[in-house]
Amino acid sequence: MSKILYGISEGWWMFFETFWALVLGFALSGVIQAFVSRKRMREALGTDSAASLVKATFFGIVSSSCSYAASALAKSLFSKGANFTASMVFMFASTNLVIDLGIVLWILMGWQFALAELIGGIVMIILLRIFIPILIPARLIEAARASLQVTHEEAPSSAQKMGLFNRQRWSDAAGYTVGDFTMLRTELIVGFLVAGLAAKLVPLRFWESLFISGHGFWSAVENAVLGPVLAFISFVCSLGNIPLASALWHGGISFGGVIAFIFADLLAFPLVMIYRKIYGSALAIRLALVFWLVMSLSGLITEGIFQLFTLIPTEHKMPSMGMRTSTLVLNIAALFMLAIIFWLYRTRNRGEMTPEFAKDYVCGMQVRIADAPAKAEVNGTMYYFCMDGCREAFVKDPQKFLPGVR
Repeated sequence: MSKILYGISEGWWMFFETFWALVLGFALSGVIQAFVSRKRMREALGTDSAASLVKATFFGIVSSSCSYAASALAKSLFSKGANFTASMVFMFASTNLVIDLGIVLWILMGWQFALAELIGGIVMIILLRIFIPILIPARLIEAARASLQVTHEEAPSSAQKMGLFNRQRWSDAAGYTVGDFTMLRTELIVGFLVAGLAAKLVPLRFWESLFISGHGFWSAVENAVLGPVLAFISFVCSLGNIPLASALWHGGISFGGVIAFIFADLLAFPLVMIYRKIYGSALAIRLALVFWLVMSLSGLITEGIFQLFTLIPTEHKMPSMGMRTSTLVLNIAALFMLAIIFWLYRTRNRGEMTPEFAKDYVCGMQVRIADAPAKAEVNGTMYYFCMDGCREAFVKDPQKFLPGVR
């Protein structure tokens, strides 16, 4: 029991160390999501040219870091005309190159891992451009697009009408921030809790039995291939897999294996099931295998680059967690920021918000009506959702989610 409590305590201190970074990252993401038009994104992603993929990467970086939201938005962009490869690049960038992920990596694991995330993410995008056209037949992509094709007209975006200092636009940004926090709360709690328990309860010899070491290049290959497999069975994605990556590094996995594991947040089992539902089984299987290949190769290539410049940390240890004055001050500042965000969110003008935004009553996320990934009409009222899973849960039992209805 004492070890379990020690593991829970370790998970808490991981959260404490990164709380300010999470608030800052989510706030920045919310601001940019509120000011960047989804229509503009889609129009910029019509091909898999270098220029289009650069734009896809940029739009991904400034979007939500939630893997579920990223997969849903990639589906929405693809169904409305965006190139498939560009949509996948967008999805990868929005979960692996976002600001909050880099900050949390730096705090929990060191600057080398934050830099590796950036370099490896660029490598991944290049590999996606190479392998998707080769390994995924165009007929599967077109069949998936036909099954997802939408015909509704988009509502005009108020983002194009409101200036930088408009109160409603900042309230919209607060809505995105709160929505991202709401969507990721389970991932974050599970990630920090499991990481703390894994670091304190799992014997070192267990990790050593999984990760082959001492065989040079072949050890690096085995670790990079195994990393995404562990991500697949961990059921934790988005920012929640960073604490787990820290525990794996402590357990002895190679640098490239850790990077491949971090990149594989889009291979968690629930997400693969979502791909199956969105794109069909045949495309989903090929897509998952391409993702696995790209993630493992990116981890291996990134490790090679860092070895070349002797940047790989020499010790497999987790940073010391505990109360620090500097972190405490930053967390207090983050609490003030969070209070302002909640105030903007709770006092927003719902009348002005209605034409463009709606609330997903299942997960709490704010979604744009114009490009909501899913919607359903219940008792004459249209409801909008961040993904199909939320829509299905709502349709099954609307009274469970509607406020004031029991």
